[in-house]
Amino acid sequence: MAELNVKIGNLELKNPVMTASGTFGYGIEYADFMDISCLGGIFVKGTTIQPREGNPYPRLAETPAGMLNAVGLQNKGADYFAEHIYPQIKDIDTNMIVNVSGSSIDTYVACAERIAELEKIPAIELNISCPNVKQGGMAFGVTCAGASEVVRAVRKVYPKTLIVKLSPNVTDITEIARAVEAEGADAVSLINTMLGMAIDAEKRRPVLSTITGGLSGPCVKPVALRMVWQTSKAVRIPVIGLGGISNWKDAVEFLLAGATAIQIGTYNFIDPTVSLRVIQGLDDYCERHGFASVREVIGALEV
Repeated sequence: MAELNVKIGNLELKNPVMTASGTFGYGIEYADFMDISCLGGIFVKGTTIQPREGNPYPRLAETPAGMLNAVGLQNKGADYFAEHIYPQIKDIDTNMIVNVSGSSIDTYVACAERIAELEKIPAIELNISCPNVKQGGMAFGVTCAGASEVVRAVRKVYPKTLIVKLSPNVTDITEIARAVEAEGADAVSLINTMLGMAIDAEKRRPVLSTITGGLSGPCVKPVALRMVWQTSKAVRIPVIGLGGISNWKDAVEFLLAGATAIQIGTYNFIDPTVSLRVIQGLDDYCERHGFASVREVIGALEV
């Protein structure tokens, strides 16, 4: 059996397979389907300092090889998370990581400070790339200046591992990655959803209430893979790859492209236990190719 452990900042992961925020709830929702402690980490539902109702319905639409969502970071706020959710997840034997978002620098900082108080949350994923909120979100993640400003402010108040989630809706994602690295990010995760749209031809109306939404699923994988490859060569910090991963082979491709770890998102809705098969598939791959450790696979793409 190969060694599957990897490291992201100060995080020790038992394996590089994690679940993406917004697709795995708080982890406990999947406990009836699988042993969630087998995962390298769980990125829990997006959290903001104040409760958010999210966007009006309809806010989901199926697309060829993917889906559009415009949920809009619906959640009950950081205090509710700390008081009601945290006690249920704090003793799960894996890295429980909170996806933190905001509508301004101050709200990002306040949410990060609140989560920092929770002893058994070892990291946050700073979401500067959500395309489904009117304020904040992707607005910070599409320019170097905006990304730098929010990461700089959060880094001052957040002492643990800081992962920054990047938007693909930019001209050059490597510039944004270098900007957040310079401000103290311990890792970057990419990609978040791509901005897309669906139209009901019969009604001659957009399918989503917000008109546009975030595209995810297998259809975005080639773009995600390219951006992970580019970013891994541009920064020194670890890269976490996500976007369309649905099996072990997809995961291997992201590792070969330079990702230290991966997240599985949309495919959790299709197969709640897909991550377990990916973990086993990575082990089998290492065995077949003579890798003693999955770390030998990272960046091993021959070009």
